[in-house]
Amino acid sequence: MRHRKDGRKLGRTASHRKAMLANMAANLFLHKQIRTTHPKALEARRLAETLITKAKKGDLHSRRMVLKVIPHQDVVKILFDEIAPQYADRVGGYTRIIKLGQRKNDAAHVSILSLVDFDPSGEVTKTKTKAKAKKAPAASKAVKAEVEEAVEVATEEIAEPAAEVMAEEVPEVAVEEVEAPEASAEEAEESEAESKTP
Repeated sequence: MRHRKDGRKLGRTASHRKAMLANMAANLFLHKQIRTTHPKALEARRLAETLITKAKKGDLHSRRMVLKVIPHQDVVKILFDEIAPQYADRVGGYTRIIKLGQRKNDAAHVSILSLVDFDPSGEVTKTKTKAKAKKAPAASKAVKAEVEEAVEVATEEIAEPAAEVMAEEVPEVAVEEVEAPEASAEEAEESEAESKTP
């Protein structure tokens, strides 16, 4: 009986299955996505997500626990230094599985297992929490004041030479005054009578 024994056997012995899933997780951390059969992707996802959660702690014990599963120093370094900081604010769901359909030769269901919202440039993109959002406007006011000062100085520097050039190049034009035709007295009386009547 399989009481409380979850997970797929994947047609392999325990040692083979453990090594295969560790290699799949290592390749996921190296290449940020892998292509495999759907049942293997589901099992590799479970392992990868637990390893990322351990890596988010960042302490020595967590590093040693991950090294027990993936015995490659370079892969563990990438996991702890690049991947885990980007998921510091995320509670779970670090990976996604995209179904690709069936393979031609054996009709196996194939999927892509990839990291969610991973920025390959290495920049940490964090979502703002409420506490950080309150502090942000104070910093932005100082930046806005600096920008406004720089704009004022730039406009003054540009405005002075421009005013001199405009004064030299623009000739004065004579403006003729046009008189409006005067309305007749009868029309004025009619408009006053219309405005008084309700």
